[in-house]
Amino acid sequence: MERRHDDSWTTRAADLATESTVMRQVLAVHPVLLTIEELIREIAGESPEFAERDAIERAVRDLAGVGLLHHHGEFVLPTRAALHFSELLER
Repeated sequence: MERRHDDSWTTRAADLATESTVMRQVLAVHPVLLTIEELIREIAGESPEFAERDAIERAVRDLAGVGLLHHHGEFVLPTRAALHFSELLER
């Protein structure tokens, strides 16, 4: 169930939009390795608010959980499955 009583709860649509943004950014710079901090700066700017930072970190965690990202230490990179799917979309 989604709650909208205050700004600390996000909707699933907002989470999916953040996941999409994260995937696009990681795929756009591949094969360059990004750190989580670089990814946050590229998406949210130099001084992101806690909510923005948290949403991006959550997106990385969720995308890694479904097999679209590898998250090794501080680095984030797309999985082979994500790269293959991205190539299919470009055709």
